[in-house]
Amino acid sequence: MKRRNFILGLAGVFSLSACNSIIDIEPEFVKDGSQIFTTIEDYEYALTGAYSLFREVGYFASGAQTTSTWASLPDMMGDNLVRTTEDLANWQEQVNWVYESTDSDINTAWQEAYSVVAQANLVLRNIDQFSATNPKAVNRIKGQALAIRAVAHFDVLRYWGTDYDLNSTGPGIPYVEIVDINNKPSRLTVAESWAKIFADMTQAETLLGNVDGTINSGNSRSYLDQKAVRALLARMYLYAGQYEEAEAFASQVIAEEPLATGADFEGIWTDASTAEVLWAVPFNAGEGSPSSGVHNAPSNRNRFRPADPLLALYDQNNDIRYGTYFGVRSLSGAPRNILRKFYGRGNASDNLVNWKVIRTGELYLIRAEARARQGGAKEALANTDLNDLRSARIADYAPETLTGSALIEAIFTERKKELVGEGHQWFDIKRTTRTIERTDPGLLAGSGVILTPEHRAWVWPVPQSEIDANENIRGQQSAGY
Repeated sequence: MKRRNFILGLAGVFSLSACNSIIDIEPEFVKDGSQIFTTIEDYEYALTGAYSLFREVGYFASGAQTTSTWASLPDMMGDNLVRTTEDLANWQEQVNWVYESTDSDINTAWQEAYSVVAQANLVLRNIDQFSATNPKAVNRIKGQALAIRAVAHFDVLRYWGTDYDLNSTGPGIPYVEIVDINNKPSRLTVAESWAKIFADMTQAETLLGNVDGTINSGNSRSYLDQKAVRALLARMYLYAGQYEEAEAFASQVIAEEPLATGADFEGIWTDASTAEVLWAVPFNAGEGSPSSGVHNAPSNRNRFRPADPLLALYDQNNDIRYGTYFGVRSLSGAPRNILRKFYGRGNASDNLVNWKVIRTGELYLIRAEARARQGGAKEALANTDLNDLRSARIADYAPETLTGSALIEAIFTERKKELVGEGHQWFDIKRTTRTIERTDPGLLAGSGVILTPEHRAWVWPVPQSEIDANENIRGQQSAGY
C-alpha cells in the first residue's frame, strides 16, 4: 500500500458538496477512507497530508496565475504593496476590488481551504478507536487535526465573514465537521462560526497539553503544538473583540518564546534561525513558494513594490527591519525598491523559504492592542509592549507614552511595519473598519484607490460553483453579488 498517495486524501475537492471519502491508494483502484485507517500510523500519515495542503497554490503558495491567498494577497489588497508595470495583472480583480462570484482565484481559495478541512476531518473520523490503548498519541494527532480544521475555517471567515464580532448575526461560513459526499452545509452566522472555531481550538489546546512526545523537535516549527495553538487563539480572540482572552493567551506564549535578538532577527527570514517563530509551513524545492507573486527573485521581476508611504514609516538608519525587509535591485540599470523579506535561504535568490504563520512579534502587538482597547490601567502595559517591541527592532530607541486613540493608532502603524508581507493588512483594515486610501497607487486609478468600510468588497462572494452545487447555500450569497 502506498501511503504517500493516500495522505493527500481530498486535495482534489472542487466544492464543499463535492467532498467525499474516496482515497486514492493505487492507480488501478480506490477505497473508502474508513477501510484504510486501521493503525495509529495511518492517522499519522493522514495528518501529514493535512499539513501538506497548506502549501497548495491558492493557500500559502503562489502560482503562475493564482497568488497566495493567505500570504501575500492581503498586503496587495491593502496599501502596503503597489502593483508595477512588471506585473501581468493576474490578480487585478482582487487588487482593484472588482471581483465577482465567478472569479477563479476566489474559487481556488475556497477549494484549497476546504480541502484542508476535508483532510483534517479524515484524521478526526474514527481516531478515538485508539483512545483506550494509546490515549496520548490520540491526543497528539487529534489535537493537531482539530487545530488545522479550525485554522482553515478561521481563514475562510477572514475573507467571507461579514464582520468579526463574536456575537454577530451576519453571514459567516459553512463549518464542515464530517466526511460525507452528501453533506451540503449552509452558511452559519458569524457568531455560530466563531463558536465552532473556538470549540475546536480550545479542545485542541487541552489535548496538546497531554501528548506522548515532543511535537516539534530541534529547530522544527512545522507542526501545531500547544504553544502555537495558544498563539493562534490570541490572534482569533483579538479578531473577535475578546480582549481579555487575547491578552491572556498572548501572555502565555510570550513567557515561553521571547522576541528575537538583533543578531537572530535577519536569520528568521532566511530560515537560518527559528527565533520567535511559533508555526511555519515548510517549503522545499519543488513545493512552490509563498511569495513569488510579489518580487520574483529568480527572474528579477518586481510585480509589487513596497509603497513609498510604508517605507517612510521606518527609521531607515536604525530600524533593523528596514534593511531586513526591503532592498534595492536594478533592472536594465534602473534601481527599484523590492520586498526582500522572502528572498531565499542563505545566498539563494529563489523565494524558497518557510512561511512563518505566526511569531512572537505579532503576539506583542496582539497583547498591546488587547490591553489598549481595555483601557484604564491596561494602557500602561500596552505602552510597555509597544516600547519593548520597538526597542528590540530599533537601535537607540527612546520609549514613549501614549493614550487613547493615539495609542491604538501607534499599534496599528507598528503592525504595518512589523508584519508587512505576512498576510495581515487587509484583515487588519477590515476588522478595524477603516478606509483604504492608496496615496501611492502605482498602476491603479479610479475605483482602485479608495475603499470605504461600506463597500461590498470587504466580504468575498461565495464561488458560483458552490452556489450551483449546493442548494443549501444558494440563497446565502454575500451582499452585493
